[in-house]
Amino acid sequence: MTSVDTSTRTIRIGTRKSQLALVQTYWVKAELEKHFPNIDFEVDKISTKGDKILDVALAKIGDKGLFTKELEVGMLERETDFAVHSLKDLPTNLPEGLMLGCVTKRVDPADALAINVKHQDKQLDTLPEGAVIGTSSLRRLAQLRHYYPHLEFKDIRGNVNTRLAKLDAGEYDGIILAVAGLQRLNMSDRIHQVIPNDISLHAVGQGALGIECRAEDTEILEVLKVLEDADSRDRTYAERSFLRELEGGCQVPIGVNTSIEGNTLTLVGMVASLDGKQLIKDTVTGNRSDAEQLGKDLAARLREQGAGEILAEIFAQIERG
Repeated sequence: MTSVDTSTRTIRIGTRKSQLALVQTYWVKAELEKHFPNIDFEVDKISTKGDKILDVALAKIGDKGLFTKELEVGMLERETDFAVHSLKDLPTNLPEGLMLGCVTKRVDPADALAINVKHQDKQLDTLPEGAVIGTSSLRRLAQLRHYYPHLEFKDIRGNVNTRLAKLDAGEYDGIILAVAGLQRLNMSDRIHQVIPNDISLHAVGQGALGIECRAEDTEILEVLKVLEDADSRDRTYAERSFLRELEGGCQVPIGVNTSIEGNTLTLVGMVASLDGKQLIKDTVTGNRSDAEQLGKDLAARLREQGAGEILAEIFAQIERG
């Protein structure tokens, strides 16, 4: 039995205004209403910096709270009670007074290729030399450059519908999106190819929702507990620890993959140079109860193999513009 007072409480949920953010937030709202039918859940739609600046590459804006800061201010000023994020957008270091209160059950975290109709019979490895692939992610860019140096890569911004419209208009031969986002938007038919893990390790937290709330709000934490998925939590905690230890943000070429069998957690991590010529990858395995330590251990291994130098050069390149 929950100790949450359900008789008078209105709980306010903060979210971005994008179609995907709203789909995810209303899913969380509906799930919570099943468990707490007497609580009134209301949604506050908030514009973030990352939603407003659409003509500049993400890496050049700087990624500290790009899609989260305004939502966090809302919680700290008690205008909202919690915020729903794509976990991959949530920085690994949160503002004082806030915490990651819940990780929902993860859906497929892989990357997907959506293709222009003229290449319907092609996959990444059979696209012609010079085919233009759109991505706003340095992680995807570095890995695909490593494995497909014959392809051209071009930045792409905007929501999923905007990106697909640019693809269909012929501005790109293909674009890379998250499988999870397309599935949640009922656009699975646009997934032309799920990119294998050995080609593109996914973003930290990709495929899971992260619900952020005030650290001292025990009532909200108890409400959110009903949506927590233990496997997804442990996997993403290991991933976020790995990213935090490397001091990388979501706009750095760092990729991961995790799996759990019984109590054993396996974490694969990758750091690559922007041109794709250097790519370091390693794996750690251990008890799932040590998820965060496993992330630290893997970061240390990659540093020993030169990850620190690769990341320092990337940060310098981004600074130079």
